[in-house]
Amino acid sequence: MSIEVLVPNLPESVSDATLITWHKQAGDFVNKNENLVDLETDKVVLEVTAPESGVLGQILKENGAIVTGGEILALLEPETAQDPQTTESKTISPKTPEHNEEDIPLSPSVRRLIHENTLDPSTIKGTGKSGRLTKTDVLDHLSKQTPAVSLKTENASIERQNIASLQIKPETAKPVDLTTIASNLRPEQRVPMTRLRAKVAERLLQAQQNAAMLTTFNEVNMQNVIDLRNQYKARFEQKHAVKLGFMSFFVKASIEALKRFPAINASIDGNDIIYHGYYDLGIAVSTPRGLIVPVLHDADQLDFAGIEKCIADFGEKARAGTLTYDDLKGGTFTITNGGVFGSMLSTPILNPPQCAILGMHAIKERAVVENGQIVIRPIMYLALSYDHRLVDGREAVQFLVTIKECLEAPAHLLLNI
Repeated sequence: MSIEVLVPNLPESVSDATLITWHKQAGDFVNKNENLVDLETDKVVLEVTAPESGVLGQILKENGAIVTGGEILALLEPETAQDPQTTESKTISPKTPEHNEEDIPLSPSVRRLIHENTLDPSTIKGTGKSGRLTKTDVLDHLSKQTPAVSLKTENASIERQNIASLQIKPETAKPVDLTTIASNLRPEQRVPMTRLRAKVAERLLQAQQNAAMLTTFNEVNMQNVIDLRNQYKARFEQKHAVKLGFMSFFVKASIEALKRFPAINASIDGNDIIYHGYYDLGIAVSTPRGLIVPVLHDADQLDFAGIEKCIADFGEKARAGTLTYDDLKGGTFTITNGGVFGSMLSTPILNPPQCAILGMHAIKERAVVENGQIVIRPIMYLALSYDHRLVDGREAVQFLVTIKECLEAPAHLLLNI
């Protein structure tokens, strides 16, 4: 009797998913729990695995199909229904690189790159957790394997050769379509938005249209934080097995400021204001699929090591494409760090329904005046975008001043004073 391969139950906030890749074809033998197909939702990519070992029968939903929870994707003929000799031969046959690929746990984005470029994953060194392959590993392997060739240059070379051949033998030449040649020299590619990119676009537009957004700025002298970090980062990493970064200092400073100004940790629901008595901080992360914001739940209950471990875990999951809905849901306040890309200053956009977002930027040595003297200090510009319907300018400015004070005298964070 055939077994139905179903779309898993989707969270309440997700109505449907897009089928993006079948990893098996009808007639292929599959093992239990082997990934069959990837489904893309607004936030994450879901893997649908084989419920039992057997042969994949009829495929009912093709790539690009929109599916909902509980729909039938394909039919699977269980292993017991197959010819024992066929099953035995499939089991004992030597594994080719294609089969070896399935033995190595791969994220959907990595698996797609492997298939598109016909690679053997066993020949690529993984730098992820437990030696897992990341998208960066595969891209680095491709860049070493084949130098990148400019499509425009290649097309131009081909067209020049074609034109030269036409000039050599004019009696055999065919009419040249100059419009086609010109278009080939200026290539364009039209691709549909991923569901994640479309969702991000929708939410950002919603924030621009539905909030009275305003941004205020300040600067912070990072010298004391840098000195403290340099003094203890080796011992910190040795004890906690995680690096001491700057983000944990900003998370701690933000929590202290949110406690003093609860309106910035609130949200608007219709004509009501919801004041949150907890601190779930979103940390914006850029991934190959787009911007995502995993959430540090109850961040006020975490110490520096706990914060750094959670952030490192989010980064690894984001690169491997294994973030879950639980990692992304909720959030009362967001921190985004454009400084890792070299940004000097920006006006971050709100993450609805939150009413504020903190923007970090690059640390640069600048000339500042201290006690009447011009000195060089490592300075970072901070930006706080907020919904002016709920947060007054006074609160926003004082919120940034509180963060500035906490970072310029980090003993406040350590001693809770």
